[in-house]
Amino acid sequence: MTSEESINLLAVVIDTNPIAWATAAQDSRCPLDFGRVLEQLLIFINAHLALRFDNELVVIASHTNQSLFLYPPQLSDTDQPPDASSKPANTYKQFFDVNQAVIKTLKDLITESKSPEDVDDKSMLAGSLSLAQTYINRIRRANDPTPLQSRILILSVSPDLPSQYVATMNCIFAAQRVGTRIDVCRFRGKHYGEESVFLPQACHLTGGLYMEIPEAENLLQYLLYAFLPDPYMRSVLCLPEKDQVDFRAACFCHKTVVDVGYVCSVCLSIFCSVSKQCPTCQTQFGGQ
Repeated sequence: MTSEESINLLAVVIDTNPIAWATAAQDSRCPLDFGRVLEQLLIFINAHLALRFDNELVVIASHTNQSLFLYPPQLSDTDQPPDASSKPANTYKQFFDVNQAVIKTLKDLITESKSPEDVDDKSMLAGSLSLAQTYINRIRRANDPTPLQSRILILSVSPDLPSQYVATMNCIFAAQRVGTRIDVCRFRGKHYGEESVFLPQACHLTGGLYMEIPEAENLLQYLLYAFLPDPYMRSVLCLPEKDQVDFRAACFCHKTVVDVGYVCSVCLSIFCSVSKQCPTCQTQFGGQ
């Protein structure tokens, strides 16, 4: 199936955890500025839309207490559509609409969560992946029987959350089943963006790309070179691959990543220590 015969849908998941970005901005060697990252990301998004007239796009924010659509905008009954007169005459309308929707929704999100009690250190990555796959499924059904090539790009800076391991892996396997690739563009500096365990697994299982970006100034180059080509074009390109993938899992009892675990033969739950009874399905183990 060639790219000309199918619709290309790109789902972008942006990690908007304010604590993670604040930590990255204070890095002495290479501070990470969210505004600069957003500027380059919007250029990449516009490039995706410019490749074909029927390319589809959805942008989702993975925040600390919620996951929400940045684009397409979710207008309520009281919201007003954007004023067309404010668009510069020499600006392509779709580019303008995407940029304005993403920036406005991000500003509203930051304003709503500016109080310290509203800020958490956990990003809702699993919820954002579920939201992205739900939207992909809706677009696939709406355009049937036209084939759909879908992929998810995660822009990540937060550490892994073992407590979301099960939900995250369920999303990964769901994406693998329907042929949705998961790409990860992860920022990693000296004092932020520790090595991820779960995200490389997502890329490996779905056939996506995993890349670590050392600084924000070169982000656009990575995005255009590695993540802009659709799945069909990647088959004829020489793209970087991650040599080794860490397949460790998180235990169900303490939500921590373990090197050696014990698996229930009935429900496949993973535990860090031996027990006589499975805490998940209550199965009794013999020979203790």
